[in-house]
Amino acid sequence: MGLPPFLRNILIGIPIGITFLDTVGYVARVEGVSMQPALNPNLKEVDYVYLNRWAVRGLKVERGEIISLSSPKFPNQKLIKRVIGLPGDVIGTIGYKTDFVQVPEGHCWVEGDHTGHSMDSNSFGPISLGLVTAKATCIVWPPNRWQFLIPEIREHRLPLNILRSSVA
Repeated sequence: MGLPPFLRNILIGIPIGITFLDTVGYVARVEGVSMQPALNPNLKEVDYVYLNRWAVRGLKVERGEIISLSSPKFPNQKLIKRVIGLPGDVIGTIGYKTDFVQVPEGHCWVEGDHTGHSMDSNSFGPISLGLVTAKATCIVWPPNRWQFLIPEIREHRLPLNILRSSVA
């Protein structure tokens, strides 16, 4: 006697769905103002983004990308921030305990786009790449905001070693 097809499909589908969400990606709601204007540009609408877990396997992130990470202060809390600096970069900080930080190996420097309204590396320092959970690749809701998220850093927030080499 076999299982009814409906029950069999559920028992097969649930593990496949969980594996997909854990390995490939999922849609998440963005809360707060820390990433304005890139995400949640107004308080009337909330953005939903596709978080691509596959894109960060091997701990590969690039400057300017928007990533999801586990908070170093509150591990159950997920944050969404922009990568500003990579290992070896020298960052001019905003309100951190030192004016300049060299990002150590295996870490990155993340900041919200809305300076002063963000819990980011200026609060807790460089974050371990192991805390990165996904890369935000596109806004999927609301429909009038559908777009891919392009990696970019405002010039005044570029790492100092990058800024100097582009001037020379």
